[in-house]
Amino acid sequence: MAQLRVGTSEEATFLVDLVQAGLLIESGAPGVYGRSAAFEAIRNGVDEVVSRHAVGDDAEALRFPPVLPRDQIERTGYLRSFPHLAGSVFAFAGSETDAAELQERAAAHDDWSHLVTQTDLVLMPAVCYPVYPAIAKRGPLPAGGVTIDPGAAYAFRCEPSGDPARLQMFHMRELVRIGEPEVVAQWRDGWRDRALGLLRGLGLDADFDVASDPFFGRRGRLLAAGQREQALKFEILAPIASPEPTAIASFNYHQDHFGSTYDIRLADGGVAHTACLGFGLERVALALLRAHGLDASEWPEAVRRELWDA
Repeated sequence: MAQLRVGTSEEATFLVDLVQAGLLIESGAPGVYGRSAAFEAIRNGVDEVVSRHAVGDDAEALRFPPVLPRDQIERTGYLRSFPHLAGSVFAFAGSETDAAELQERAAAHDDWSHLVTQTDLVLMPAVCYPVYPAIAKRGPLPAGGVTIDPGAAYAFRCEPSGDPARLQMFHMRELVRIGEPEVVAQWRDGWRDRALGLLRGLGLDADFDVASDPFFGRRGRLLAAGQREQALKFEILAPIASPEPTAIASFNYHQDHFGSTYDIRLADGGVAHTACLGFGLERVALALLRAHGLDASEWPEAVRRELWDA
């Protein structure tokens, strides 16, 4: 079982405020919350702002459910880099005797894990993951590659926390670029700057920095150092509840990792490079609530117009 990250006093206070205001609804599990209509209006408004800024990308819209075939994260090496974040789907496939034992154990809140079996599904850790095998099946890319919009979908990462900005289930609004290395890198860097303007336009005190993924273990520390050294990942950060600013958007250049894994080929036969960007919609919503107050009807008119009246 993942270890709970205890929130700071600032995080705990902000969480209490959000719950008392009815914006978040406690489920009993840390990092898993219901959301009110008011909160969802903010989240959906942010999603719409991103969509408007993405119009010029002429991205193809594809949508996927928040589960993946298990072999996809096995094939990409996700479990080598992030075993601590992965979530697997288990289901019951036993006898009537097993079912009776399961019911008895569950009623007593005892361990019943030995009575369920791992399925071929895992919870989606990032919205871009199903894009790569889907595009690979089409054959060689057209010249200039493709841009894919997988929309805003739920992602899961097993990191229970008392920080309201560190959710286990959350929406990522992603875009994916697949093509020649220089085209992909230019797209990623251009979106980093566009996103910074987008978020500052919502009144957020946002800035970007070179970052690294939360790789696991000693090998992971080496991977993180290499990722930072090559500037493969940027994040945009803004104040939410932690003493330090929180990442609310990220911009990742995978080089040829997914292209090689799924044999995604360029028009000239070379291996495609990929990049993705992701806005953590709940985190952006929380950053807005922190910056402008818990009652969106009292937010600055320019922010309200950008979210809902554009």
